[in-house]
Amino acid sequence: MPLLELQGLTKHYGTRRGVDDVTLNVDQGEVFGFLGPNGAGKTTTIRQVMGFLKPDAGRALVAGLDCWRESVAVKRLVGYLPSGMALDPGLTGGQLLEYFANLRGDVDQRYVGALAERFGLDLSRKFRQYSHGNKQKVGIVQAFMHKPPLLLLDEPTSGLDPLNQQEFARLVRETRDDGRTVFLSSHVLSEVEELCDRVAIIREGRLVHVGTLGSLTTTHRQVVEFVFAEVVSRGEFAALRGVESAELLDQGRRVRLVVQGDMDAVVKLAAQYRVTRLVSQQPALEESFMRFYARDDAAVDLANGAEAQRPAGVA
Repeated sequence: MPLLELQGLTKHYGTRRGVDDVTLNVDQGEVFGFLGPNGAGKTTTIRQVMGFLKPDAGRALVAGLDCWRESVAVKRLVGYLPSGMALDPGLTGGQLLEYFANLRGDVDQRYVGALAERFGLDLSRKFRQYSHGNKQKVGIVQAFMHKPPLLLLDEPTSGLDPLNQQEFARLVRETRDDGRTVFLSSHVLSEVEELCDRVAIIREGRLVHVGTLGSLTTTHRQVVEFVFAEVVSRGEFAALRGVESAELLDQGRRVRLVVQGDMDAVVKLAAQYRVTRLVSQQPALEESFMRFYARDDAAVDLANGAEAQRPAGVA
């Protein structure tokens, strides 16, 4: 059974759409990235999982527990980092973490101290004195300190400097290696590429892709260049399925191809000649994501596999 299940999750704010029919599963021991531009519905989805918002339709489950009807039990299983930390400005970081630990119960204070030390967090300073990055560190420590089965992290690296981003990445990998699950929202593509096993992309409240990072790039346009020991025919390559353009160079001994999708036919044809050099350029991850972020519906549907990648129940 998946640790986190979203089943047709829908939330509207009057005439304004929040999320619509969001359906996905997240397994135990997985780092799952939830991606989309600001306002796409990431925070609305997470707040429904936390039981802060009641879905208009559908439901969210954590370990089989309904996140709205059994929200107290769900919160015991979750470490939550909101997108903005608003805490008592007069308390120190240490006092705030002690307060959260007492609410949780059974928190190892030595582990709390070790987490604070890893992120260089001065627990003696008052919350009002913290920079945005240090406030974020308080949030990260309180989310991880009780070693929950599920971490729900909304834009977790916001405000962190590069060194602390690296430390956060190490902490996430340790959590996954421990068999626990991390669900994080982000629009930082380098962070997603480094950490996540699978991703979901949400656009204007609807899922447009669920899958691995590899599935985002391998189904998209590639630029391939072959250098041959002999002259080849441009027409042979241009006629192949998926080849968008073919250009002959160096008196016909080099061919540059733009290929959409499967490379099998291209490789088989090239193998009929003596290949002296091969260069393949994978599409940038950013380019792949931007295809899904495009506001024009046709651009989304043309994102090579977007329709096929949509999970059951996602319109």
